[in-house]
Amino acid sequence: MRARRGQVVEIGSLAEFDRRLGLGVSAMSGWQLRSVDLSQRSAALRRCAVAGALFLGCRFAPGDEQSVRSRGAIVFPEVPGSPVDTYRSMLYTPHDLYDSADYHHTFDARAYAWTRAHQDREAALATTLHDLAIDEALANWTLGRELVGVMGGHAAVRGEAGYADAARLGRLLTRGGATVATGGGPGAMEAANLGAWLAHRSEAELERAVADLATVPTFRPDIGAWARVAFEVLGEFPDGQESLGIPTWHYGHEPPNPFATAVAKYFKNSIREAILLQICTRGIVFLPGAAGTVQEVFQDACENYYADESSVAKMVLVGVQHWTRTVPAWPLLTSLARGRAMEGQVHLVDTLDEAAALVCPI
Repeated sequence: MRARRGQVVEIGSLAEFDRRLGLGVSAMSGWQLRSVDLSQRSAALRRCAVAGALFLGCRFAPGDEQSVRSRGAIVFPEVPGSPVDTYRSMLYTPHDLYDSADYHHTFDARAYAWTRAHQDREAALATTLHDLAIDEALANWTLGRELVGVMGGHAAVRGEAGYADAARLGRLLTRGGATVATGGGPGAMEAANLGAWLAHRSEAELERAVADLATVPTFRPDIGAWARVAFEVLGEFPDGQESLGIPTWHYGHEPPNPFATAVAKYFKNSIREAILLQICTRGIVFLPGAAGTVQEVFQDACENYYADESSVAKMVLVGVQHWTRTVPAWPLLTSLARGRAMEGQVHLVDTLDEAAALVCPI
């Protein structure tokens, strides 16, 4: 919930609704209530003037919805059959997505299965409304935070060198004062979120966590086992540092990792990709990757190519051999940057410490 001064008051919980009424409020003009269960608040609703109020996905006692409509309120109900809260006011947590010990019964799995089974107009409406709500929740969450993106291969295996490097990078960036943002999935994304979580822990503790996770190296063939060992690590190292994950149900076969403390999960992958680049105002670090990471490099380059000087964000590619020989994106990137405002913000380095120093200068 984000309450704003002025004509609009956003309410996302019953407690906030009760608090407002407890102050003696008698008119709800300008209120926007999202997914609030008002089924036990008939007397309060009938006592207040509701003209100009907006109810999004709220629950009412019998007769109350018609009552508030007839008195000038606008009511948008939930889309029938949708497993998601289309008007939710907050980002997800890992426990929201993994709400069952059996992955196939989790909210995350149910939502993905629903999108595969329903391709009708109602489903399109529900997913669009949901993603709009996530947009607003993410905008609220990012206020006051300086985000650095970490991009890298989803195929990095727990315990391997690439995974450990991504974890160390997440730790370095968080210790440098940035908030790490990733695509929220497995591989290097999970590792960076893990490193952020353990930023206040020692290097030895991070290594131990990676070793524990390596007992289930990938999410195939058992997502449940992969997630369970992650939650065990979270239990062993509680009270970690925050980070952001932005996964998508478009790639529902790739589960969200449990180490991002805030999860902005979208249905539309195109929206998710654009948002992830836009919010990383401190810049983005690109670890060695294949086609997906290359796409992200040049999508970010396009944003910077046309940006004015004040809006350009740093681009830091890690791995000279990888980006000049294995996947030679660097020569094209520097050619694009030449003479543009982005030219001085594009970097190629070989070490994690160099990368962290560029986006988190002391």
